[in-house]
Amino acid sequence: MTTRRAFLDTLAGGLLGAPRIADAQLVGKVYRMGFLGGAGPAGYAALLDSLRAGLQERGYVEGQNLAVEFRWADGHYARLATLAAELVHLKVDVIVTQGTPAALAAKRATKTIPIVMAIVGNPVETGIVASYARPGGNITGSSFFWGEVTAKRVELLKTLQPSLTRVGALQNPENPAMASLLRAMQERGQSLGVHVTPIGVKAVAELEPALDLARSQVDAVTVVDDGIFIANVGLIAELARKRRLPSMGFREYCEAGGLAAYGVDFPYIWHQAAGLIDKILRGARPADLPIEQASRFELVVNLKTAKVIGLTVPPSVLARADQIIE
Repeated sequence: MTTRRAFLDTLAGGLLGAPRIADAQLVGKVYRMGFLGGAGPAGYAALLDSLRAGLQERGYVEGQNLAVEFRWADGHYARLATLAAELVHLKVDVIVTQGTPAALAAKRATKTIPIVMAIVGNPVETGIVASYARPGGNITGSSFFWGEVTAKRVELLKTLQPSLTRVGALQNPENPAMASLLRAMQERGQSLGVHVTPIGVKAVAELEPALDLARSQVDAVTVVDDGIFIANVGLIAELARKRRLPSMGFREYCEAGGLAAYGVDFPYIWHQAAGLIDKILRGARPADLPIEQASRFELVVNLKTAKVIGLTVPPSVLARADQIIE
């Protein structure tokens, strides 16, 4: 079975070890790429490695013909407007964004510099682009049906623990995408006889009180793919384990000690984002590049955590899992 880590190792060995300049068009010019992230660099090292590998595969090498200007909001979304303005002032050739808040900030900051969303959920619903087929303006990128993914996590939690009747949805209310995600989870929960309660967290200091609240009010928690949670997966997983709360989120969360994960293969998507960046640097207009939809999803189960919290994982879930952490 090929895991995400194996995928990264393959990229590192096959691509990072042998960078090359793809063709004459890339020789003699240094391209400037801006990167705008709503979270911080610590939680995104592996994804950035995937993006770099994809760029190197296409002939773009940092320090040779590519310069990257990084700007991170570290979970303080109010800073994104200023950071986006800095990248515009630097006149970068393209801006790559991480997360919905960053994509919206970049869109507000410039109508001319091309923007590539590494991946976001529901970009039409949140007003980032006009449509998936014809994004319009200066923005393109990759997306996935975030609501369906988060709703599926509620369904899988019910499968993991059939007695489940209450789920807490750990989310960041400052992220504009949260409202539609909560609706999707609540609708799926209603069909399963599960009540879904939002648990808002805007800062790291709020995580422990939020998990204390969850312990007293719900049977399990879901963790949404927001920058603040991605950057603090270890802490959240530890807090959930100590409270013996079954929890489900994204792969990195499960690898850090969460019970399970269901979601997009993010390193693969970030690697593929390099293709869109390459097309734009070669002259393509973002408006002419349809939003690419993620098609690779994965289920991961952490049996070590299941043992710690005293939960027996049904054989049907183990049979469906793409990876089992033992």
